[in-house]
Amino acid sequence: MGFKFEKLDVWQKAVGLYAEVCHTANRIPRMEQSSLGDQTRRATLSVSTNIAEGTGRDGLKEARYFYNVAKGSVYEVVSLLYVMRERHYVQDAEYEHLYARCDEIARMLSGLLAR
Repeated sequence: MGFKFEKLDVWQKAVGLYAEVCHTANRIPRMEQSSLGDQTRRATLSVSTNIAEGTGRDGLKEARYFYNVAKGSVYEVVSLLYVMRERHYVQDAEYEHLYARCDEIARMLSGLLAR
């Protein structure tokens, strides 16, 4: 692994979250794919990409900006998963599992921001 972000546990977990959430979003009804499905996939992908972009910045202030964007995207994912659960596209156990993954990533990002 050559890039700094590849060594970060939080980035690795965010990539894993994307794989799981994509699997979930791909199962929602076709009529919701272009709105709810796409938005969920984009928000989840934003987490890892903003972590990576933050590590590529020279200054701490710039890096923190991207870590904050990543954290905001985690919150967006949780909100979208909640909507999916309310519409019965996601079962409670899967929602709770993904929620816990999001919570862990959000806490890890808070740790990066506290540095």
